Amino acid sequence: MAGQRKANPAGSSNDLRADVLRVLGVLKVATADQIQRLSSPHLTYRHTLKPTAARRKEARTASHRGAANDLRRHGLVLGGGRTRDGEEVRILTPAGLAAAASALDRAPEDMGGIPKGAGRSGASHPMTVNETVIALIRPKPNLALVAGEPADAVAAALAAADAPEGIGTITSYATEVALPAKGTWKNPGLGSARADIVLTAPEAGVPLLFIEADNCFEDAALIAAKFDKYARFFQRMETDTDGIKKALWRTRWSAPERYERVHPPVLLVFHQVGPRPAKGQMKKAADLTRQHWQGVWHQGDGFHSYDGCIPVVATTLEWLREYGPAGPAFWRFGRKKRQPLLDAIGNPRRDAALARRRAVAREQERRRAEQEAAAREARRPACAECGEKFSDDRYVYVEAHRGTWDDDLTLCSACQEAKEGEEDRAERVTWQPKPAPASTPGGSESSPEPERSKRWLGGLGRRR
Repeated sequence: MAGQRKANPAGSSNDLRADVLRVLGVLKVATADQIQRLSSPHLTYRHTLKPTAARRKEARTASHRGAANDLRRHGLVLGGGRTRDGEEVRILTPAGLAAAASALDRAPEDMGGIPKGAGRSGASHPMTVNETVIALIRPKPNLALVAGEPADAVAAALAAADAPEGIGTITSYATEVALPAKGTWKNPGLGSARADIVLTAPEAGVPLLFIEADNCFEDAALIAAKFDKYARFFQRMETDTDGIKKALWRTRWSAPERYERVHPPVLLVFHQVGPRPAKGQMKKAADLTRQHWQGVWHQGDGFHSYDGCIPVVATTLEWLREYGPAGPAFWRFGRKKRQPLLDAIGNPRRDAALARRRAVAREQERRRAEQEAAAREARRPACAECGEKFSDDRYVYVEAHRGTWDDDLTLCSACQEAKEGEEDRAERVTWQPKPAPASTPGGSESSPEPERSKRWLGGLGRRR
């Protein structure tokens, strides 16, 4: 224990240090508060009797701050400056990034780069990215670890545990991911996009989602320009290791077949930090990116098709926190109302129309099968002997041998067996075996030998 304390003066456990590495490996820049909320959400509902919010935060983040300090002593974590609110942020060293890759079970090339100087500028954008990830995951507290806390804290934890589910875990996310329109994944060329967040959670119905966070400082035209880069990236083709040419992004991520026609969706998350109204930014971005997302209306079927389009969805961080992914927080460009995330990135009207088509096809197939069965039943022959309808097996036999010489095609199986039995009995009656020779009184069989002897003796008499 003394040796462990000497190596980790803050007294952190292996699990706590692994929590810090996993979160920083994904987010790249994070505060102790964000690390705690993601990895140990139950601590949010402890220390509620502290007199001020600052004291409560200090108490609930103490364990992860200590773990980060121990990792700093090992050369894995660095201080990354402070946020605009004065919170210290942590970042990984190159050695820490390698350790985080091991903790996340990811290849080093999938980890992304290390941001530089984020804390010196207040880390406004990285903090919005982190809060977006937290709002999407909606970490659930372990209620067993909140037992014994004040009643209002337990009630708050219970409400959080019962709230609608989020999407994925920290390992479902990646940040600062290069999307090379040219060049390589490691060294993307000019004109390439860089996704703030990439979410892969097929178990939650989100196989692939690219996310862009905006603090409402940029002009909407700059946001729209990102979609030109996304379009070039989605259209780039590459020959995979199997020798098949496919979209470059498919060599890294998997997605349903519908993404062969429609590109993977992109989510814009606006946070009202800057001076530009978030809702106004959404509308301007929608107008400026229309060529990328606008579909074709099919009047007869009542849905849009989006072949070759990028589904673009927008929300605000406030809506996301309030409703979560399962609530009406997401506006799909071109639609009138906000929807849950799965509906917004999907095409429910098209799915419903295709489901109706499949139902109609199934009904037509059922009716056709019924008509064919009725027609077949009408052709089913009856036994010429007993009048019973043929069984299916007998029917199949008769159908297969129709037109060939067979006197028994008009009989059912039972009558056929009866006829064959009668024929067998008649044959046994008409066939009689040859009678055996008669026996002499002495018991021996009669023989022509005495007759021949008599003739021979008679001959002798005549010769005398």
